[in-house]
Amino acid sequence: MLDVLYFAWVRERIGLPKERVETGAATVAELVAELSARDARYAAAFADISALRVALDQELSDFDAPLAGVREVAFFPPMTGG
Repeated sequence: MLDVLYFAWVRERIGLPKERVETGAATVAELVAELSARDARYAAAFADISALRVALDQELSDFDAPLAGVREVAFFPPMTGG
C-alpha cells in the first residue's frame, strides 16, 4: 500500500488531497499510468507529467524511480518564486 498525496492544481483536478493505493507498479511512471487509467480526472491531472514533480518519502525524485520500499508518493507542480 502506498500513500499518494496530491498538491495544488493536481489535487484540484483529482478532487482528493490524498489516498491509499494498492498497486503493482514498479516505478513512478507505472503508478502514473495506473492512476491515469482510473478515470478522466486522473487522466487530466497526469496528462503532461513534464508539468509535475514527484517526491518519494519526502525526497524529490524522478518518474523512472523504483517504488520498492516507498511508503509515500507526492505529486505537485514545480515550485516557483524565492
